[in-house]
Amino acid sequence: MEWLLAPFEVSFVQRALWGGVFVSLICALAGTWVVLRGMAFLGDAMSHGMLPGVALASLLGGNLLLGAALSAGAMALGVTALGRSSRLSRDTAIGLLFAGMLSAGVIIVSRSPSFAVDLTGFLFGDVLAVRERDLGYLAGALALAAVVAAAGHRSFVALAFDPRKAHTLGLRPGMAQGLLLGLVTLAIVASFHVVGTLLVFGLLIAPPAAMVLWARRIPLIMLGAAALGIVATVTGLVVSWHWGTAAGATIAAVAVALFFVSAGAALAARTGGTPVREAGA
Repeated sequence: MEWLLAPFEVSFVQRALWGGVFVSLICALAGTWVVLRGMAFLGDAMSHGMLPGVALASLLGGNLLLGAALSAGAMALGVTALGRSSRLSRDTAIGLLFAGMLSAGVIIVSRSPSFAVDLTGFLFGDVLAVRERDLGYLAGALALAAVVAAAGHRSFVALAFDPRKAHTLGLRPGMAQGLLLGLVTLAIVASFHVVGTLLVFGLLIAPPAAMVLWARRIPLIMLGAAALGIVATVTGLVVSWHWGTAAGATIAAVAVALFFVSAGAALAARTGGTPVREAGA
């Protein structure tokens, strides 16, 4: 067991572990709704949309989390505004903002003398550089995400399965959509330092998608997604330590691999006659 425990005797790996655990919990709360509502493209676009704010904050010596939050917020507002146009589909609006924000981010980063190092960190994260202060931010983000998820649960369920019924029940689907978008934004902003703007999508989508194949109730999907995210974090850190691979990318790769394992097992169960349940409230 020494090979498994040895990495976690080092302080910066311990912080990376806690950072990954917090991020896994946050992503489980938000990612479940992303999967159930089919918002994967939006989540991917928003993760890339953070780059201009992060790059500008780095260039000016500001707070990276604040820059990421402002940039992701601008992306969310842009998607909402363009999505109201009857002549543009929602995917078209998201795609345009996706390309525009990513391009702006690369242009801003190119103004930095340490272009290659900065861009690599922004895109792929640096989980081993997580500090005590970052853990405090992540704990606060987790608490806020839990509050939002609990407060909006009923509205989110109605919005995910029958938006028209949500309106009939007076659940204000427009406000629920905005609240859900805020929850996704919070998860992406909180996670980018751990796995980067490109790979945050792996932790946000893969664990909930793996659990949707098995669990029927939404709380169970969230719990299972959190567990899979933590498994991916531990496994990714151990593999990275022994093989010398990029820690954030390894964590994301393990999360995606767990999805394919789950999908394969679900297919085998279905072929064998075992019913796979659909998600519900």
